[in-house]
Amino acid sequence: MIRAGVVGASGLAGGELIRLITQHPDLELTFLGGSSNIGRRPAELHPALRVDTGLTVRAVTEDVADQVDVLLLATPAPVSAELAALFADRVPAVVDLSGAFRIRTPERHARWYPKVQRRTDLADRFVYGVPELVGDQLAGAALISLPGCYATAITLGLAPLTLGLGLDLKTVVVDGKSGSSGGGLQLRTADLHPFRSGAIAPYAPTGHRHAAEVSDFLERGKPGSIGSLSMSAYGVSHVRGLLTSSYVFTDDAVDQRALQRAYLRFYKEHRFVRVRRHTETLIPVPDPQAVLGSNYCDVTVLHDEEGGRIVVLAALDNLVKGAAGQAVQAVNLRFGLPEETGLTMHPVMPA
Repeated sequence: MIRAGVVGASGLAGGELIRLITQHPDLELTFLGGSSNIGRRPAELHPALRVDTGLTVRAVTEDVADQVDVLLLATPAPVSAELAALFADRVPAVVDLSGAFRIRTPERHARWYPKVQRRTDLADRFVYGVPELVGDQLAGAALISLPGCYATAITLGLAPLTLGLGLDLKTVVVDGKSGSSGGGLQLRTADLHPFRSGAIAPYAPTGHRHAAEVSDFLERGKPGSIGSLSMSAYGVSHVRGLLTSSYVFTDDAVDQRALQRAYLRFYKEHRFVRVRRHTETLIPVPDPQAVLGSNYCDVTVLHDEEGGRIVVLAALDNLVKGAAGQAVQAVNLRFGLPEETGLTMHPVMPA
């Protein structure tokens, strides 16, 4: 069994990690870490989890390294930066779910994470963990930084165009809509029910740090390129799930048939990305409610001939494929397990 520890066990992503790890045939939950809920059991913190792990939340100390084979950090970025420095080279694998190490370029990191001080040498060692795109790099990796939830959807949506077809994308404009769970459990007036219910709130209309990490990652990829990538983000009244709509402008010649074939070919061997036709179901897809509770990302590509653009839609559950599920997927690859181990659950709909 692979011994797994979760730091940030009382948060939403931490709860999802506990749920997935306790159902995983090859993972054993051996440590729960935190700061504000020390001494409490998972069932007290997460109402849906009535599971007796025999563990309570404990303070994180150096001796944790002796109790785990992989340490998953579901913590705020400044905390992750400190813990990564403490445990790098002390445990076989550290998987960080925060934004502390997602952006490799120092200047871009400082722009979007000005309060996160990190060790430069560690930043260069972290693998940006999109399993479908860097699976070979995850095998045996000591440090893994998971993409943000929006970034996962955007990257999986654009990769067949840049990494697959090698297109030069002049401009990419992303519209992102996410449920309230994307903001975690921090108490903010704007997230109170009287304001959030029924809302479409433009909380980041002129830029989002997840777009910056997508640019940082894809700019290093070949053969294609991205000229500029910008994003507007909106909070909607869903609790879970997100949808990204990427509007892509390129001078390269494309058509619907070639695009569809390219996406199907690119993700043929990747079960967690479902390439879908917009009209194939009773409701138009991708739709976040069609992936809730699962590790799937649904992707649709459309050629808008009159508008001179490519439209890429991607939907996922921000707490599973956008966080805890992708973390387990990366752990599977890191330790040589089949990628889908412990992640074969189907979506729950309606939800």
